Amino acid sequence: MKITFAGRRRALRQAAALAPLLAGCAGGHDALSAAGTEVVAEAPAYRVGDRWTYRVDQQFRAAADTTDELRIVSIGPEGIVARATSRGGPVDFERTERWPAPGLVLQGAMMDVESRRFAQPLQRFRFPLRAGERWNQWVDQVNETSGTRGPVNRYVAVQRSERVATPAGTFDAVRMSVIMRLDDETPFRYATELSHLVWYAPAVRGVVREERRGEYREKGSGRDGLAYVPAQREIVELLAFAPGP
Repeated sequence: MKITFAGRRRALRQAAALAPLLAGCAGGHDALSAAGTEVVAEAPAYRVGDRWTYRVDQQFRAAADTTDELRIVSIGPEGIVARATSRGGPVDFERTERWPAPGLVLQGAMMDVESRRFAQPLQRFRFPLRAGERWNQWVDQVNETSGTRGPVNRYVAVQRSERVATPAGTFDAVRMSVIMRLDDETPFRYATELSHLVWYAPAVRGVVREERRGEYREKGSGRDGLAYVPAQREIVELLAFAPGP
């Protein structure tokens, strides 16, 4: 899908509207420090059996924390297939992700555990990842979990290199700001807007930390229509990475 000037302008307006959310994500950074050198993440060489295990700390609504796992199950001419699971919440989830190439997603999630099919590959990462890179994408998709369909927007700014301490160890990583607008607008509410901070570490071929926030606004007059309703508050940390053989 070609990105028009109007699309870029819309993304900038969304970024400005979500600036307070980004500021809110800046808390809890005792685990972060400046990296010793600039980190440039090249496209990873995945292996069948690569497995990432994460702890997802729910930050609101007394929701149960979960343990999520992502595992590469096959690599072939049509790309990479990964199996994602989430355990420990009210309902366990399992879904499949399909990547035609590293960084590109034909089937996968945007918010957390939902499964979406994209009409063209979603550019989750644009390798090589280095500070200063930006991209903005509108993609038509079908949300197989909710049964909705429509265009979604994803804007990424690669910010800087940072050293990140996680339960799995300390990693030099590339930090990215990701702003998204989903397809779930209804007659009663506006679409969900997500603001995620993502740390990608070349040493583990994947993400080592995420801070996820999401809100939507209800439609109505007066103050009720202006207030944001929380939809997501999560901190994700890598517990373990097991490379494939």
